[in-house]
Amino acid sequence: MFAGARAKSLLIALTFLLGGYGCTVGGSPKPTVSPQFTSGSMVIWADSSFAKVLPPFVNQFTARNPGTSVKIEEVAFDQTLGQLQRAGPTGQGPDLFVGTHEWLGALVPAGAVAAIDLGPKKDAFVPVTVQAFTYQGQVYGLPFAFQNVALLRNTRLVPEAPATWEDLSKTALQLKKSGKVDLSLGMQVPDPYYQYPLFSAFGGYLFKQAPDGTFDPSDIGLDSSGGLKAAAAFGRWTKDGLIDPNVTYDVMLEKFGGGKAPFAITGPWAVAQPEIGFKAKGVPFAVEPIPTIEGGTPHPFVGVQGFMVSGYSHNQEMAKAFALQFMATDDAQIKLFEAGGRPPALKSAFDKVAAENAEMKGFGESGENGIPFPPNPQVNDVWSSWTDAYTLIFNRKDDPVAVFKKTAKTMRDKVAGG
Repeated sequence: MFAGARAKSLLIALTFLLGGYGCTVGGSPKPTVSPQFTSGSMVIWADSSFAKVLPPFVNQFTARNPGTSVKIEEVAFDQTLGQLQRAGPTGQGPDLFVGTHEWLGALVPAGAVAAIDLGPKKDAFVPVTVQAFTYQGQVYGLPFAFQNVALLRNTRLVPEAPATWEDLSKTALQLKKSGKVDLSLGMQVPDPYYQYPLFSAFGGYLFKQAPDGTFDPSDIGLDSSGGLKAAAAFGRWTKDGLIDPNVTYDVMLEKFGGGKAPFAITGPWAVAQPEIGFKAKGVPFAVEPIPTIEGGTPHPFVGVQGFMVSGYSHNQEMAKAFALQFMATDDAQIKLFEAGGRPPALKSAFDKVAAENAEMKGFGESGENGIPFPPNPQVNDVWSSWTDAYTLIFNRKDDPVAVFKKTAKTMRDKVAGG
């Protein structure tokens, strides 16, 4: 998901939580559910790309469970939340739907999504994908795909992967000084999403994450010791010329895609984008995790898609059975990968894809070092302030450490006031 689309998704989720679609915060539907099902009908919502994958698996499910029927309805991804809240209470909504973990902060308090016990299958998934769907200690989705940024390296300009970020910086600046490239690093700025791996490598964090996966919006880490070290580093990198304050997403696409930047930090969307993506441009590149920075591991934000059971459904056990029995298989997850272009969440399916697709292998390995994007609606309260802080740092308008200290206070006031 692009940063703009992510912001839109979070805004929709916030509206959902606050009752913009008729939601009563804290109100939880109380469907009558038996622990097992013997028959019944079920509705699945998925966008057009994933909906096309489901019929063979639905047919297998209904053949194995006589007396059941399943209807697949195409619902655009960015319309799912609103339609769920309008249709769910009336009995017209889905029993199972495709969604992102980023919605949990709105869905769980509203009672609009049901917990699902992955049982022994839990350990079969890439850990960060299950962590993403874990909210206050319970799992609320069966993951099937994840996405995040990674380092892209022009293999013609830089044949060997840099061992450290310091090596990367030295190489990039030398190439720029020699006139072989126009841009040292293709990284969209200012955008906290793209800068997060570098920020987190020093120990900085947005919201503190508890062992159960829950984020605490009252504990903001912009001015933690790690966050302030990162601020100082961003200042140095800007002064040295590694970070250019004028790099938009389009500039990143143009320069790296045209062989005029040795490195880029971006996601799989930039690789596959028609006509202007890196594959279309034909630039030779490799995808790999961002190297360690002063000994610290970068942790990109990870977004996870999965199947979620509606809290309004009267067929929850049937929905869970379909998801667990038929969507947690290599066959299903690989076909979902082929439809969506994101690494599979199931380890065995990911291994099969990675063996044949070096790009997805690189993005997946980067994501394994990541943390889930916080699903909390409070992200909307702080994101613009964080973006403004980066603007000041990259344009060298103020001392980076002072900027992060001031911004952390602003962010806490916004969260407290919200």
